[in-house]
This record gives sequence, C-alpha cells and structure tokens, in this order.
Amino acid sequence: MADYRAAGKSVGLVPTMGALHAGHASLVSRSVKENDVTVVSVFVNPTQFNDKQDLAKYPRTLEADCQLLEGIGATIAFAPSVEEVYPEPDTRTFSYPPTDTVMEGGFRPGHFNGVCQVVSKLFMMVEPDRAYFGEKDFQQIAVIRRMVEDLKFPLQMVPCPIVREESGLALSSRNALLTAEEKALATNISRTLFISQHYAKNHTLEETKAWVIDTLNALDGLEVQYYEIVDGRSLASLSAWDDSDDIVGCITVFCGHLPVRLIDNIRYK
Repeated sequence: MADYRAAGKSVGLVPTMGALHAGHASLVSRSVKENDVTVVSVFVNPTQFNDKQDLAKYPRTLEADCQLLEGIGATIAFAPSVEEVYPEPDTRTFSYPPTDTVMEGGFRPGHFNGVCQVVSKLFMMVEPDRAYFGEKDFQQIAVIRRMVEDLKFPLQMVPCPIVREESGLALSSRNALLTAEEKALATNISRTLFISQHYAKNHTLEETKAWVIDTLNALDGLEVQYYEIVDGRSLASLSAWDDSDDIVGCITVFCGHLPVRLIDNIRYK
C-alpha cells in the first residue's frame, strides 16, 4: 500500500467475510468509482463468533470470490490467515453502550468486540480513505462509526443501501445455507417489514412491533429472535413514534431446519 500512498492514490476498503454476492459487489463497484485503489478483505473473523458451530458452517468460497472481484475491478483481494491478523491474542476491549449492548450485542456476547478488533486491524493494515459497509448490518455500522470516532481513524465511513433479491429477501452470505423451500419462506421477513411501514401509519409503535413478531412467528419454520424499533443513531429502543426523527426497525429471524440466522431492517422515518 505504501507505493499507492506515495503516488497520491486514494484507497477504498470493503471489509467482507467472503461468500461474496451481489450485495458485496455493489459495495465494491461504488468503491471502484470513488477511489483509485479498491481493497477487498476476505476474512472469516473468529473473534466475532460466540458460537463455534456458526463459525464452522460459515460459507467459504475464496476462489469464486476472487473471480467475482476481478470481474468488477477490485485492485486487491486481501485474504489473510488468522495468524496474520492475530499473531498474538487480541486482548483489546471496546465498549460503546447502548449501541453495542442492545439487539445483537445482547444476544451475541462479545460479537461487536470481535468486530471492532478485526475492523480496526484492517484499518491499520490498509489505511483507507473510505470504508464501505452494507446497511443490512445496520447495528454493525453504528458500532464501527463509534469506534472510528473513538480511535480517531482518518477515514470516511460510507454506508450503502441494502441489496435485495427480486423477492425482497436481503442478500446475505448465509442465504446459501437455505434450501429452496426455506429461501421462499424467508421472503416473508422483508415482506412483513415492508407491510409494517404502512401498518405503522395507523398503529402505535408497540402495536407495530408486536404485529411484526406475531406475523412471522405464525409461520412454521420462522422464529423471531428479536424485533426492536430503535433510534437510528444511538440504537436505543423507542416506545412512541415521536420519540425520534430517525427510526429503524431491526430484526433477527431463525429460518429452517439448521436453523439459519437472518437479519434485516426497515426504516420508518
């Protein structure tokens, strides 16, 4: 990277865990348009998994990933080993409540600490001018933004819109773990969220939240782990629509027989 820096070239970073799909491709394409050099990291980070089985079954498709990246103009595919990223145990702790303690933070202890560990390391290794993240991981973006402010990284965070299949299902590497039947079932997640935007116009926040949860739990094969309607900046839970002018609903649903854990979100205002 030193040669690119010496030449005055701008650098964009797209951090990923691989199993790349059209959602990742949209981030890479945007970085290619906005920077001279685009680095895409492909690294399944062990420190952000609190479930070893989840880590073991996470899809790994490095050869296909590299082919995709070459086709859309990425400059560098950075696929380090665990030993390269963590030559010794990372004992750093990051704490940004309530942003990292609610929702995913509550159900996956240590997850966001691991995210901050690896993303901060990638930022130090690559030294990007801009870093690109998909808004499907809405809470992750909020936590990383806090970390960037805390550690004073001189870079621009670039959140990018959720990319969806024609069915509305949010693109995710985990979708590859679904059978065709389970994938069809999973489309009810986004469909219910979209309908809830209209439902919310004539119902309270608590009624809307309960309706989403009850609607999805009524479907055999889906189980809502949580659905929270939060302030889009702090991620603090809300109890009324007028509590914030930036309101996002964040959901996690278990789908199918494995089951596969899927996340999504929707903006109310």
